[in-house]
Amino acid sequence: MPLTHATGQQFQIAHAGAVATITEVGAHLREFRVGTRDVVVPFAPDELPPASNGAVLVPWPNRIRDGQYSWDGVEYQLPLTEPARGTALHGLASWQRWGIREHTTDTVELGIDLPPTPGYPFALIVSVRYALTAEGLRITTTATNTSAVDAPYGVGFHPWLSPGPGSLDEAVLQLDATRWVPTDERLLPTGVADLPAEFDFREPRVLGSTALDDAFVGATYDEDGISWLRLRGSDGRTAAVWMDRSMTCWQLCTGDQVAAVAARRTGLAAEPMSCVADAFRTGTDLIRLAPGASHTVTWGLALT
Repeated sequence: MPLTHATGQQFQIAHAGAVATITEVGAHLREFRVGTRDVVVPFAPDELPPASNGAVLVPWPNRIRDGQYSWDGVEYQLPLTEPARGTALHGLASWQRWGIREHTTDTVELGIDLPPTPGYPFALIVSVRYALTAEGLRITTTATNTSAVDAPYGVGFHPWLSPGPGSLDEAVLQLDATRWVPTDERLLPTGVADLPAEFDFREPRVLGSTALDDAFVGATYDEDGISWLRLRGSDGRTAAVWMDRSMTCWQLCTGDQVAAVAARRTGLAAEPMSCVADAFRTGTDLIRLAPGASHTVTWGLALT
């Protein structure tokens, strides 16, 4: 049998000097650069994503406490994929092979048919489409419930923005969000609060030594209905993530405590999400996906 990369087949797309590569395993965004400037922190095709780099987080983003939740009166137990914190982390699709649906010069679409499992006995068909345009990389993700019953659902994404040739500490951060989600020692939400001064990046300012692994809500949107997270490197270039109103939450992580030492403070995880951690238990912003119903979100990346 032929040998394959750790992340499976590699699907590259290009447009006007921009290049992106998406992997078969997990439909991860493995790299995205404009010219020689990385927009996201890349990883090698034979390397597992060191800190969920470029992952598609379905059917839930972030953590579920103890992997346990109740849905329509039934208790479920998910595998604890983050044993140190006793949580089920980042959904079910990151380590599955996705099928190719379309691949052109500047567009690739992959899909996965998620079967029911004991901890999530609901069937979903999920597609993710990456399209390069003059404005950057646009990502559209649609999930359809093929079960006979309603399914709990959330979605998020895990790009790590690159600060360019300089350090993350030198970079200037700006975030369109007005509220902060405090967490306990397991990084699970304890409520919603006003932005503390150290996490208030509504106006651009140098990140410095600030350590982040925090969610933000109260997203604000510009006149085009877009919420932005921008990271300007010491080279003057800005790597940015945007989301439209289909998502309402941001998660930021500087990687200070991630298991992969090489990933610590090499970039900024800039995660658009439909809900924050533990939504399967709290119900906050959780989507009830009816049989046959679909849910679509759109977000993107750009370099200016």
